[in-house]
Order: sequence, then structure tokens, then C-alpha cells
Amino acid sequence: MFRAIKEQIGTIFREDPAAKSVLEIVLCYPGFHAILLHRLAHKLYRWRVPLAPRVISQTGRFLTGIEIHPGATIGRRFFIDHGMGVVIGETAEIGDDVLLYQGVTLGGTGNEKGKRHPTLGNHVVVGSGAKVLGNIRIGDNVKIGAGSVVVHPVPDNSTVVGIPGRVVRTRGENGVLEHGKLPDPEGQAIDDLARRVAELESTLRQLISEHEFEHHRKD
Repeated sequence: MFRAIKEQIGTIFREDPAAKSVLEIVLCYPGFHAILLHRLAHKLYRWRVPLAPRVISQTGRFLTGIEIHPGATIGRRFFIDHGMGVVIGETAEIGDDVLLYQGVTLGGTGNEKGKRHPTLGNHVVVGSGAKVLGNIRIGDNVKIGAGSVVVHPVPDNSTVVGIPGRVVRTRGENGVLEHGKLPDPEGQAIDDLARRVAELESTLRQLISEHEFEHHRKD
């Protein structure tokens, strides 16, 4: 237990440059509190202890603004940055070294039974406000841009943005999620359309000019 706490503190120091001391993390980081409460609730959930896991989960939600169902399976060195509004469903599975920002939802898409929440691989980063929905797999080393809505599986080493989420880049496992440098597929599509319209207008003007020239020559 103490080793897990030490590892969690080390993860926060690594991921958050604002972290200044162990005492600050222990007292002031809701993501730290939420994951520790979840570890306890998940253990009781697996032991099939009635009611207590949900009570712990809801207590954690009240204290931190982060809702993690006790049934969710979470790997090592998991970090929720800021955390307010994060929701993680019962059958969600999260690998090692995963980073979630505030407002992320790992949810379902309806009232289906069984496995109904996403599976995240290792070294996944999910940006602020992103929604990952349904029984889909998000591969290793995937970056999901802020505000994206992902409803289809994502291959390893990909960057996903948009609504619905689309793979806009495939790369090696190194690299961080830099929102200011993410591709904009909608903007690119609009630029391409504007360029195509300009080309068609130029062609139309040329045809009109040639037609008028032929008309004047015949006159």
C-alpha cells in the first residue's frame, strides 16, 4: 500500500510541474485522493462486499468531484490532472501510465449489459472534456485531443481529435499532447473547399472570357 502511494506521488511530480512538495500533493490534489479511495473501493468490490464500495466511491465523488465506479480496473501510475467532472464507468479498463485531464468521461452508450465502457491501453493521454464512449479499445500511446468524442476503436500510436473523433496523426510512441499544435480536420476541409471553389471560379471566368471572345469574333 505504501509503495503504491509513493509511486502515485512520484507520478504526480513527473506529470505536473506545479507540484512543489509531498505535503502539497497529499493535502491539495483531488486526483491523488480519488485514486487512493478507488483502490480501496475496487478491492472491496472484487471481494463482493455489499454497498461499501459504492459508499466509498460516492464519498470520493463528493470530496473530489471525480466519479470512479468501484468496478473500474485501473493500472499503475494513473494520474488525473485537476480532475473536476471526470467520470469513469463500471467496466472501464485503464492501462499503466495513463493521464486524464478534467471533464473526461469514460462512459457507455446506452443500457447494454456486460462490457460497455472503453478499454485504454498504456501511455494514453485524454485531453480536457473528451468523451470516450462504448466498449471500444484505445490503443497504446494514443493522444486524444480536448473536447473530442471517441466512439470507435483507435489504433496504437495515434492522435485523435474532433466530433466524432478521427485519427489525424500516427506517430512513434514518444511525444506529448500539445493542443496548440494538433491538426484541425474541419479547418483543413474548409480550406480545401475554399481552394477548390476559387479554382472553379477561375476556370469559369476563363470559359466565359473565351466564349465572349468567340462571340465578338463571329460578329
